[in-house]
Amino acid sequence: MDSRPSNYGGLEVPAPVKIVVAGGFGVGKTTFVGAISEIPPLTTESALTTASLGIDDTTQVSGKTTTTVAMDFGRITLLDSIILYLFGTPGQQRFWFMWDELVLGAIGAVVLVDTRRLAESFPAVDYFEDRDIPFLVAVNKFADGQEYRIDDIRDALDIDERRPIVFCDARQRESVRRTLVSLVRHALDVVESEAYSVTS
Repeated sequence: MDSRPSNYGGLEVPAPVKIVVAGGFGVGKTTFVGAISEIPPLTTESALTTASLGIDDTTQVSGKTTTTVAMDFGRITLLDSIILYLFGTPGQQRFWFMWDELVLGAIGAVVLVDTRRLAESFPAVDYFEDRDIPFLVAVNKFADGQEYRIDDIRDALDIDERRPIVFCDARQRESVRRTLVSLVRHALDVVESEAYSVTS
């Protein structure tokens, strides 16, 4: 898919870019997409029921009453030349079969993490590393979460220094915007680096 801006009658049409927002159960993916979307976000939230007991760990997110069962979708115009289409993945393992479809055509991903439950981030990190898809780690801030240095988070997740890690408040539009800008820049850097290695 050509993601360069088109020109129709002298008007530049923003390039469509697909971004995936991934992470474990209850890390704030739906909130992240909703905070930035310039259209009413599409969500597939369903109420948690007794059927999820023993499957979905809500001990660290006791106030959570719903969960994404397919995807979240939102849109944001970035820099007047790029439109980001955001696709939030479901976090529970039983819905991971959907991820392969959701990531098709994406230039990169935001892996949202909660430091209180960092181990739940490993599958998402592994997923994008295994498929060589550019991604960054966005550490979502929770009121009762302990703060860690980026180097400590990098060591805990075992990701290399080329992979950006940023702090983010998924409730704050500007914080989410900065995260998305960082991801787009990282994805472009990866593409340019790969292009250079092919031609050199």
